[in-house]
Amino acid sequence: MTTQAKPEGATASGGSSSFLSVRDLSVRFSTEDGVVRAVDNLSFELEAGTTLGIVGESGSGKSVTNLAILGLHNPVNTEITGSIKLQGQELVGATNRELEKLRGHTMSMIFQDPLTALSPFHTIGKQIGETFQKHTGASKSEARDRAIEMLTKVGIPQPKTRVDNYPHQFSGGMRQRAMIAMSLVCNPALVIADEPTTALDVTVQAQILDLLKDLQQEMGTAIILITHDLGVVARTAQNVMVMYAGRAVERGTVREVLKKPQHPYTWGLLSSMPSLSGPVDVPLTPVRGTPPSLINLPTGCPFNPRCDHMEQVVGGKCTSERPPLSPQGGHATACHLSSGQKQDIFIDQIQPRLG
Repeated sequence: MTTQAKPEGATASGGSSSFLSVRDLSVRFSTEDGVVRAVDNLSFELEAGTTLGIVGESGSGKSVTNLAILGLHNPVNTEITGSIKLQGQELVGATNRELEKLRGHTMSMIFQDPLTALSPFHTIGKQIGETFQKHTGASKSEARDRAIEMLTKVGIPQPKTRVDNYPHQFSGGMRQRAMIAMSLVCNPALVIADEPTTALDVTVQAQILDLLKDLQQEMGTAIILITHDLGVVARTAQNVMVMYAGRAVERGTVREVLKKPQHPYTWGLLSSMPSLSGPVDVPLTPVRGTPPSLINLPTGCPFNPRCDHMEQVVGGKCTSERPPLSPQGGHATACHLSSGQKQDIFIDQIQPRLG
């Protein structure tokens, strides 16, 4: 794996004191068909104790970004450049030994499918306890007590009995709670939740999201929430970043981005969601087309083949120039449309659909 760290003190927005600072991150995979630019020059920050929602279609770079933070990419065919700093420690270029000390202790991950993430050969209690033992040096009995404590904390009934159960003996919601218990057993400063509610029914989804919020308030954990569901982001996060083709196309507070979105892709995501407050007779409008190949990206703005508004940009810039992520206060977008054009389109075409 080829790595290249940025100079000391560089961050996504000019400061160096952020809890997590990702600066100019690029992740490329070598394949037989060519180089996949999975993440391309991505920058963002996360403050301690807050939640950042990362939204986008499959293949937009959400999970690849967060696996890079954890150092979980295969070094054989992966090239990572840029900077990832967690509490001031540079992770790009860190050794496996350094990263292993951090994973499970300082940073951890809640995987999308707990049935495949959990080992079927070991009890839930053993799997939670092993993480605790590895990073704290606790005895087996202390690790078991800690596992029971964490199962209690995440709402597993009869934790003293359930601690000896295997994953197949848990329901889907209970397995996800067990995964959360495992990720939080060492009180990590950062938790990455990768689509943690995708396979769950709506009632259990709400319970899991409320559990994450409660545990965050109790433990002060920072959370990166990877999802394709803007409703989940609205319920859980303070800030949101919308990704497309490996780049951030819109970033800001949840209120700014969901109430006054500025990018055509975000408009498409919101217009394809049913609304409880919008008009009942307005049909959903999905984003047309399909995501681009990350081996052969379109020239200019990567969203231009799917955009309904590029004819309003003079000079053909949408097909010749890639727009930078330009901030307006705390709200940033990567689009060639002017501020006035965005506002007019949103008021005339998008807002009536959303209600």
